[in-house]
Amino acid sequence: MAYWLFKEEPEHYSYDDLEGEVSTLWDGVDNNLARQNLRKVRKGDRIFYYHSGKVKAIVGEMVAVGGPTADLNSDDPKAVVVRVQATKRWQRAVTLAEIKKDPLLASWELVRFPRLSVMPATKEQWQRVEALSRQE
Repeated sequence: MAYWLFKEEPEHYSYDDLEGEVSTLWDGVDNNLARQNLRKVRKGDRIFYYHSGKVKAIVGEMVAVGGPTADLNSDDPKAVVVRVQATKRWQRAVTLAEIKKDPLLASWELVRFPRLSVMPATKEQWQRVEALSRQE
């Protein structure tokens, strides 16, 4: 099992939307590196749901319920999608500001490449962010 972070602007598609639908196809990824990352996602992988835009925080978790497939709704032959399902909304979001301040997370792609919409997370990063979400 691998760990990931997927970003989306809540005005476009929020964690509330995902919970309402239970699962969705994660699509619309245009950046080459983000697409390369999306192609590596496998069924059962755990995924942070990050609200970008004005919020800039991890607000919940998802799981990949399938591996990458071609985006049949796109004219771009390189476009891929992954089906994801909501698993847990966090009681407390972990903000980008908190992540940037944490020495264990300072080298994460989220800090170094802030515009990348799909990125890996290590098990250690995952555990640290989960711990931050439980802090008062």
